[in-house]
Amino acid sequence: MSHTEAAPGSSLDAGRRARDLAEAASGRTADILVVGLGATGAGAALDAAARGLDVVAVDAHDLAFGTSRWSSKLIHGGLRYLASGQFDVAHESAVERGVLMTRTAPHLVAAQPFVLPLTPLVSRAQAGVAWAGFRAGDMLRLAARTPRRVLPAPRRLSATEARHLAPSVRAAGLRGGLLSWDGKVTDDARLVTALARTAAARGARVLTRVRALELTGSGARIRDELTGEEGEIRARAVINAAGVWAGGLADGIRIRPSRGTHLVLRSERLGALPAGLHVPVPGESNRFVLVLPQGDGRVYVGLTDEPVDGGIPDVPEVPETDIGFLLDVLGSLLDAPVSRDEVVGAFAGLRPLLDTSAHDGAGPAPRTSDISRRHAVLTSPDGVSTVVGGKLTTYRRMAEDAVDAAAGASGLRAAPSPTAALPLIGAAAPGRLRALPAPGRLIRRYGTEAVAVHALAVQDPALAEPVLPGHPVTRAELLWAARHEGALDESDLLDRRTRIGLVPEDRARALPAARETLERAPTAHR
Repeated sequence: MSHTEAAPGSSLDAGRRARDLAEAASGRTADILVVGLGATGAGAALDAAARGLDVVAVDAHDLAFGTSRWSSKLIHGGLRYLASGQFDVAHESAVERGVLMTRTAPHLVAAQPFVLPLTPLVSRAQAGVAWAGFRAGDMLRLAARTPRRVLPAPRRLSATEARHLAPSVRAAGLRGGLLSWDGKVTDDARLVTALARTAAARGARVLTRVRALELTGSGARIRDELTGEEGEIRARAVINAAGVWAGGLADGIRIRPSRGTHLVLRSERLGALPAGLHVPVPGESNRFVLVLPQGDGRVYVGLTDEPVDGGIPDVPEVPETDIGFLLDVLGSLLDAPVSRDEVVGAFAGLRPLLDTSAHDGAGPAPRTSDISRRHAVLTSPDGVSTVVGGKLTTYRRMAEDAVDAAAGASGLRAAPSPTAALPLIGAAAPGRLRALPAPGRLIRRYGTEAVAVHALAVQDPALAEPVLPGHPVTRAELLWAARHEGALDESDLLDRRTRIGLVPEDRARALPAARETLERAPTAHR
């Protein structure tokens, strides 16, 4: 592969989409059809393609349009599940975190330090429980065989050390802190893009803006959302990975969505943050609000866990009650509380939790925070395999289980999954990544392809310009997204390939650059 090119066969653009859609709907029969291109669906497309199966994967919108772009960007080791006695889920999380950090995506997933400041609001008993939890989390790391060099050990901090790592925390009464580590993905939507492109490089037909109108065990009736034309995609096996929308495509699936809300703040509001923060929720023994520095001039504060009733919107709205709750908890820790007008953006994702309760409506339903995050694969009588539950960290295992179930239900012969050892587009050993002749920020987002993205800016200095002042994304990154990452319109560019759109003011200012990029990209849809 040339340093100025994308990985062979991995490029997604409007031209390839048109060709692949025409072939998929031509009457031929694929081995597996995957509906939904979030982390689990894109992961299933990669898993099936890596086993040598003929794959078509569709989404009514874009890559990572649903829940997969609204996460905390954390690759959890499973500590919270350990605390609630879900030992199998905790171990699975720790194993999958290690897979991402050491084998499949070390360019996108790295260690993130967190400080739990020991303020007067944290009793010594609470601190003891938290410390025991962090030690247990380190045992999970050991059981998952993730090296210490990848995830350092937790340790206690002096008050001076805590203030250095968390300078915005109120100093009065601060008696120290607890330092712990977990995994963090540079960008959840970029992880999904890498999955989809890796699947495409293995021959999968990855089709965005293709809505599944009706599913059966032998395929789907579909509509091209760009043209309105309807057709059919035939397949020997079908996987429903539509997340919170899965229940609308398969009978007998009950989803109990839970809303997780995050606030977006400008980084200067909280000062330099070398580490994230655990902020205890008053009155809750094992629940925290997280402060998550992003390295792009922004900080996320989240998250909530609230049940959602009624219809499922394409983009969830953030209620003022969630914003107020997060500001109140954050304010309990800071020298100067954050005001409502300092919140420059907010986003909410809906967790696709499987409702397995026998609740009859006579009393209060169980809290969504009490519903297991264990995933499930359910096969309907007509042969559609639906995968629900789970979380971003365990997408690979969910995908593997979904392909196993779909192949088994349809009689497809499939080799064992190789994805635990299959590097995603851009992945390389840390030493090789450090030696790449490209800016570190690009390497953390593109891995080995950072050299090619950087080359665009070197060849044309206009592409080296930031999309908007104060934000690090360049015009070269937008052009790369249109040429190689399947971005078809301004929303794809600003809301998913980059995260500029999380701040409405920034999005409005970046729109002209996005439009100019789409005009410049010869294969972009116009």
